Amino acid sequence: MSHQPERKEKNCLNCGTTVQGRFCQNCGQENVVTHQNFWSLSKHFVFDIFHFDGKFFDTLRFLLFKPGFVANEYVSGKRMKYLDPIRMYLFTSAVFFLVFFSISHINTMDNEGSQAANLSNKERLELVEKYREQFKERPLDTLLGKKIALLLDTSQSVLKADVKIDSGIEINNRRYYSIPEYDSIQKALPGPKRDGWIARKFARKSLELDEKFKGDGNLLLKSLLEHFIHRFPYILFLSLPFFAGLLKLLYIRRKSFYYSDHAVFTLYHYIFSFIILLVIFGFIRLGDVLNWGLFGWLAFMLVILWFVYLYKGLRNFYGQRRGITFLKFLLLNFTGLVLIAALLLFFFLFTAYQL
Repeated sequence: MSHQPERKEKNCLNCGTTVQGRFCQNCGQENVVTHQNFWSLSKHFVFDIFHFDGKFFDTLRFLLFKPGFVANEYVSGKRMKYLDPIRMYLFTSAVFFLVFFSISHINTMDNEGSQAANLSNKERLELVEKYREQFKERPLDTLLGKKIALLLDTSQSVLKADVKIDSGIEINNRRYYSIPEYDSIQKALPGPKRDGWIARKFARKSLELDEKFKGDGNLLLKSLLEHFIHRFPYILFLSLPFFAGLLKLLYIRRKSFYYSDHAVFTLYHYIFSFIILLVIFGFIRLGDVLNWGLFGWLAFMLVILWFVYLYKGLRNFYGQRRGITFLKFLLLNFTGLVLIAALLLFFFLFTAYQL
C-alpha cells in the first residue's frame, strides 16, 4: 500500500470501474492521488526499499537472531510478514559492494613517478646504444626499431616509460620481445615444432600485456587486481545456484524439499553474510584507526559466529539430528570452498584475458 492520499473520485484510473474502497475490485490498482511532490516521491522510494510497514525490520530481526527461521517460514507459505528474498538480496548486496568498493584499495610497489620523467639527451644516447646491441640479436623486432627511431628524434620529448628496455617473455626456453617477433619466428619454424593453438594464445597474450604495461609487473598486477575485485559481485551471484545445488545434493533424500527451497535458504544465508561482513569490515577499520586489538578479536569472533550461524540454520531449516547436520555442514563448507576457488580462478583468468 502506498502512502498517497486516496482520491475523492471513485472511478479507477486504470480500468474505469467504480471503486468501492481504496483498491479497485476489478484490477487491484490503488485509487490514490497520482501527482506527487519531491518529498512524497522520496518517502515513497524509501518506503518501497525498507517496507516500513514492518516487512524489512521483521525479516531482519528474525534473520539475524533465528537462523533458518525466515527461510522456513517463506517456503512453508507464510510470506506476507517477510520481505521477498530476491529483493532483500539485491538491496543488501548493493549496500555491501558500495561499502566494499569504497574501502578497497590496491597497494603495489610501482615506479610510475620515475617512469613519467623525460629523458635527457645523454640518457637517450645511452639507450640507443643498448637498443642497437639488442637489435643485432632481434632484427625482426619492429617495436624495438620504433623505439630507436623515437629516441633519435630530438624534436619531441620522450618519457622513460615509452622506451623502457624490455625484459621480454620466455616461452619454451626462448625469449621473445614482441608479438611480431614471435609470429615471425613461429612462421619460420617447421610445422611440428610450432606452438599449438593454446600455447600461441597464451604466448601472444603474455607479450601483449608485457607491451601494454611496458614490462612493469607491479603495474600489471595492480590493474589485474583492480579489475578482478570489481567482478566480485558476479562471482557471488553465479555461486548462488551452485550453492543451492550443493544443498540439493546433500539433502537429495529429502523429497519434500525442492531446488527452489534450497535457493531460498541460500539467498537468506547470503543476505546474512553481507550484513555480518559489513560489521567485520567496520571492526577492522575501527581497529586500524584506533589501534585497538579488541576490534580484531571481535572481528575474529564474528567469523566464528558466521560458521555457527550456518550450522544452526541448516539444523533449523532441514530438521535433522545434530550429528548428521554437522557432517553435512563440513561437506558443504569443503565443497563450497572448492566451488568458490574454481570460480575465482575462472574469473581471474578471464580478467587477465580481458585486460
